[in-house]
Amino acid sequence: MGNNSSNISVYKLQTKRMKTKEVVRELLTIKPYLRDNDNLLIAAYWWKELKVKEIDPNKLNGLEFMQMFANNKLTNIKTIERMRRKLQEECPELRGKAYELRKGAVQDKWKKDLGYEVNK
Repeated sequence: MGNNSSNISVYKLQTKRMKTKEVVRELLTIKPYLRDNDNLLIAAYWWKELKVKEIDPNKLNGLEFMQMFANNKLTNIKTIERMRRKLQEECPELRGKAYELRKGAVQDKWKKDLGYEVNK
């Protein structure tokens, strides 16, 4: 009939769901260094996601991880990035240092290019 443990693993992958917004908010709140680095945020998200699915990330080999990624068994990178951007737009306290620097400099350039006075 087949390996019963692999059937259980597939079942766990299909039934365990996490709310992306809640998880990203939690990660950005308790680990502020994730606010400025999407790669670290995605890795932390997937680590948590694997734990929720009762998969030990320390025991998962590279091939297994790539298969999960290729077969859409992990939350899409773009979804996590999009949720981080949305949360940081809605909740200024979740913005990182790079956000402040980037927004300030970019907005000042736009204002200058449009002929508005830039006050510093």
